[in-house]
Amino acid sequence: MQVLNLGRVPLANALLTAEQLREREDRFPLELYFCPQCALAQIGETVPPERLFRDYTYASSFSDTMVEHARTLVEALIARHGLGPASLIIEVASNDGYLLQFYKAQGIPVLGIEPASNIAELAITTKGIPTLVEFFDQDLARRLAAQGQFADIVHAHNVFAHVPDPNKFIGGIKQVLKPDGVAVIEAPYVRDLIAKLEFDTIYHEHFSYYSASSVEALCRRHGLMIRDVELVPIHGGSLRLFVAHADGRASPRVTELLAEEKSEGLSTFDYYRDFAERVAHLKQQLLALLQRLKEEGHCIAAYGASAKGSTLMNAFGIDGRLIEFVVDRSHLKQGRFTPGNHLPILARGGGGLSMRATRDFRPAARSASSTCANSAPHPGFRATVPILPSLRPTNGASPAGTKRSGRPNTVKAAPIRNGSGK
Repeated sequence: MQVLNLGRVPLANALLTAEQLREREDRFPLELYFCPQCALAQIGETVPPERLFRDYTYASSFSDTMVEHARTLVEALIARHGLGPASLIIEVASNDGYLLQFYKAQGIPVLGIEPASNIAELAITTKGIPTLVEFFDQDLARRLAAQGQFADIVHAHNVFAHVPDPNKFIGGIKQVLKPDGVAVIEAPYVRDLIAKLEFDTIYHEHFSYYSASSVEALCRRHGLMIRDVELVPIHGGSLRLFVAHADGRASPRVTELLAEEKSEGLSTFDYYRDFAERVAHLKQQLLALLQRLKEEGHCIAAYGASAKGSTLMNAFGIDGRLIEFVVDRSHLKQGRFTPGNHLPILARGGGGLSMRATRDFRPAARSASSTCANSAPHPGFRATVPILPSLRPTNGASPAGTKRSGRPNTVKAAPIRNGSGK
């Protein structure tokens, strides 16, 4: 059952070089569907993971928010589980070692698994993190188990949504977990995506969009269970799931959240029914705002060349007629161009603006791509204000026809969403 159609768009993280601007740019349908049988929201057309992730421009260490998020979690897990030199920590999609570095600093053995060779090389060379350059699935899990590499903790942050076959992924986690081991899985929460109108979380790297109910059903099929759950603000609202072998009790928080989801109807299409209409209304409001700002003589720039920003700009038809350029702190992105609308991505600091040094840049608004955790005014900016004031619900506003478990049904100015710039 179709929930939303965002049209044919380029891959959100496929940043272009100047030479590639002359080439044909591939576009793919971006449509969100809901399956009433498994209660899972998922995109309709998938792109092979090898194309999406083998050469990647996103490095987590460029996000101060992500690094701090990882540090506090690691410290809590070390204390809670008594981890030490005899332990083993495995992270799936370990990126540049932004999380595993905190275990390594405490003398705890680690193993990263990262399919993007350029990003894995950063982990190995800059942080000394042993890293397998592979995709994680049941075959790799069997090899690790045959080598006696069983984990006390398996981390899977912002990767679960990227997996085209979640059964093989969860089955692999089952094989490498010690009997008392725990998998810590974080993924964008579909309830927040719908309630807060976070449609820009939808792009081809994200195959699926999870609720606690859909993950619980998946885990049970593989002899696992959600032992505990936390709701964390990262990426606009995420589930942090503590998954273990199915031989214990779930915490009251798990029971309460599953009951909330059932009460709110997350496992039914009605929860998603008016989402497309609400996105279309947001598009109308945003384009009108941008056009008005341009007519008033403002120069509009975006901070953060994120996948979310790419989704927003390409789905809404925002291009160089409305936004002049993008600034990003990552050297992996600087000097490239955004997918689809081909905006130049500049570095922070005066040097990044040298080609326009004679212009008076006064961005009056910031793109939703500035949901990147690294958002901050460029040194050359005279003023920066949110571009979505009063447009996006952020305090639990309900989709029409659903109820929100005691949350106020209000709309307020959208803050910069806590995230990694993905």
